[in-house]
Amino acid sequence: MTKKERALKAVMLLKQLYPDAVCSLEADNPLHLLIATRLSAQCTDKRVNVVTKDLFKKYKTAEDFAKADVDDVANIIRSCGLYKTKAKDIVTMCQQIIADFDGQVPDTIEKLTTLAGVGRKTANLIMGDVYHQPAVVCDTHLIRITNRIGLVSVKDPYKVEMELKKLLPPHESSDFCHRIVLFGRDVCKAQNPKCDQCLLNEICKNK
Repeated sequence: MTKKERALKAVMLLKQLYPDAVCSLEADNPLHLLIATRLSAQCTDKRVNVVTKDLFKKYKTAEDFAKADVDDVANIIRSCGLYKTKAKDIVTMCQQIIADFDGQVPDTIEKLTTLAGVGRKTANLIMGDVYHQPAVVCDTHLIRITNRIGLVSVKDPYKVEMELKKLLPPHESSDFCHRIVLFGRDVCKAQNPKCDQCLLNEICKNK
């Protein structure tokens, strides 16, 4: 089985297991999703969703965040970890969005990655979920699982992204990444994966 065939099979099987491919982060608009994604670095989505309830109740728009006191934002997001850096990035990125993009979340990878604290992982999530463009979100689940099943043999996020872009159908790539996250939490865990319950066994090079 070629890598391309393995990838297409993985897409099909995960679609059957998780027909509703949704982002675990809760957000009402593109800006809130961008901020929530920044907060998710080295933090669980579950914790981020708790924190953003209070954060987005107090600060709703890019203008609100741009004028916010960084220490106040930091205090609200403290439980997310790296809170001082994240708070500074959030305020700065909102100032950039107003100054450089007329208050709108940018719609290309290149523009998104000019924002404070925004790397390719965050930019791809926005491109896929907000702008419905082909996107590969390289989080730890995607890197771990695609290596395990033999789609890639590298750990560098950028290289994984580029390799998967060659293998995944563009219109399926964003949803595939969301499904991989769910699958990584439920079955293909970092420690003690449930290989006996795995529907990807038939295509897994690690079986």
